[in-house]
Amino acid sequence: MIDQKKINIQNKKAGFEFEIIDRYEAGIVLRGSEIKAIRNGGGSISEAFCLMRDGELFIKNMNIPEYSHGGYANHVPVTMRKLLLRKRELERIDSKIREKGLSVLPLRLFMSDRGFAKLEVGVGRGKKKFDKRDSLKEKDTKREVDRAMKRYK
Repeated sequence: MIDQKKINIQNKKAGFEFEIIDRYEAGIVLRGSEIKAIRNGGGSISEAFCLMRDGELFIKNMNIPEYSHGGYANHVPVTMRKLLLRKRELERIDSKIREKGLSVLPLRLFMSDRGFAKLEVGVGRGKKKFDKRDSLKEKDTKREVDRAMKRYK
């Protein structure tokens, strides 16, 4: 079994495709075999997205592989799961996604200090093509500066 503190599944595409405006930490409603599969190091949020339905936030297309020792009581790997947030946070998110061009997306899946699976969600605006090029340019220059600094140490 993997150390719980080391479970940190990130959605790297989200940071590149979107400009993150706000971040929230949400709990996830999971079944027993789902949390066991996550603790074994499984799970993918790269294709997932969040949506509001009846004042509640859900995550769709989050892939949690079947638990290896699950047997007949195993879960469905890709299904819609409810996210747990405070009412004020849900209202804030709902008002923001009603604005033009904003969406809610998962940023990372991690384990809390108490052993609960948490999902960091962000409200973001999609980047244009030139914004993505600027991001790549900044990343390259940062890499070059770091490489040059290592030579002189």
